[in-house]
Amino acid sequence: MNAAPPPERASPAGREAPRSSVLVAERLTRRLEGEVPVTLVEEADVQIGRGEFVVIRGPSGSGKSSLLYLLGLLDRPTSGRLLLEGEDTSGFDEDRLADVRLAKLGFVFQFHFLLNEFSALDNVMMPMRRLGRLDADARRERGLRILRDLGLAGHEHKRPSQLSGGQRQRVAIARALANDPVIVLADEPTGALDTKSSGNVRDILRELASGQDRSIIAVTHDLHFASAADRQIEIVDGRIVPTGTMATLEAAAAAAKAAGTQTGAAPAS
Repeated sequence: MNAAPPPERASPAGREAPRSSVLVAERLTRRLEGEVPVTLVEEADVQIGRGEFVVIRGPSGSGKSSLLYLLGLLDRPTSGRLLLEGEDTSGFDEDRLADVRLAKLGFVFQFHFLLNEFSALDNVMMPMRRLGRLDADARRERGLRILRDLGLAGHEHKRPSQLSGGQRQRVAIARALANDPVIVLADEPTGALDTKSSGNVRDILRELASGQDRSIIAVTHDLHFASAADRQIEIVDGRIVPTGTMATLEAAAAAAKAAGTQTGAAPAS
């Protein structure tokens, strides 16, 4: 099923999304208490539409991954609330959060975190086994189908050490899809890959959104990867900022670097 093109979005901060929102964050704040409190994310309002591909961008240390972990229920906000498919997750205990993550969310990280003592197929079937919806034959059939769809036919019984970096990351994506999640969250999924493999991963995530109507939320520094998204959320110092802020900051940094290079150049003889 092809997702309909997302409608026009009025907010320059990237805070509004298509009408059918699968994920809604309201004033999410994450603060680390201590002698010197540290605010990781401050009053973030985010809506993610069903079948939408959204990228989170920002400088190093800006709170990108912290926001992603809040959206993925991997961390609890200090204040604010998160609704997943209309259900408020604020009151969920740790067991309920774990069940929701397993059943409705898939995760891909910069490093694949595959278990090397198991085959690619076994790694993909592990979340299915834990969820317990499918019997052994159905798990195997689904695992083989997902790997085949990601171009890994013939590699099902290889261990991660026998695969290339790009192949391992595709197995990690297959594992994220094991339980048919409504949202896939990816933290720098191409950060450890070469250009060709990065392009493959970008295209796979794009197809999961447009072709399978899944929502994709990805953190990235890669401008080429970000260009494939439906929209970008930019975050600076823990706060979501208007779209275009990153371009301004990057241009200023490039100008400062160029000025410094010219200042430090040796005089002509």
